[in-house]
Amino acid sequence: MSKEREMAARILLHICCAPCSTYPINWLRGQRYEVTGLWYNPNIHPWQEHELRRASMVRYAEMVSLDMIWTEKYEMPGFFRLVAGRERFRERCQLCYRLRLERTGQIAAEKQFDAFTTTLLISPYQDQAAIRSIGETIGQSVGIPFLFENFRRGWAERGRLTVEYGLY
Repeated sequence: MSKEREMAARILLHICCAPCSTYPINWLRGQRYEVTGLWYNPNIHPWQEHELRRASMVRYAEMVSLDMIWTEKYEMPGFFRLVAGRERFRERCQLCYRLRLERTGQIAAEKQFDAFTTTLLISPYQDQAAIRSIGETIGQSVGIPFLFENFRRGWAERGRLTVEYGLY
């Protein structure tokens, strides 16, 4: 086996919350990716909810030895400006996906990751087709591939791991 094939590809995983990160982290590591998480969620409000989710992710990242990139600033005002007047279900969601995936793609390019993806792909409540389309478009614009994987098959495992690790 060549040296190049022995090295794991580096992937940046946008993480919406600790529970939704459980299965994707395990799956990606099982595929021999070197996973780094990104915490960037300006859509979560109120601030207290954002911080509860962030604290849970801090704990979980430590438990599973996951390197993280943390967006420290709470950017809710910018998110509200972005979606003001565009509150319809599909329209608002697509703006939110784009906002978070653009940041993920930019960081993936800046830090020379091999690919990027998101935990949003595990939720049965999110529009996978829209996430895939937006992610692939961003990937093309930043020169880093967006990895689409239907993580929904891990939804039950996500629930089990959430309880096992006591995640919020």
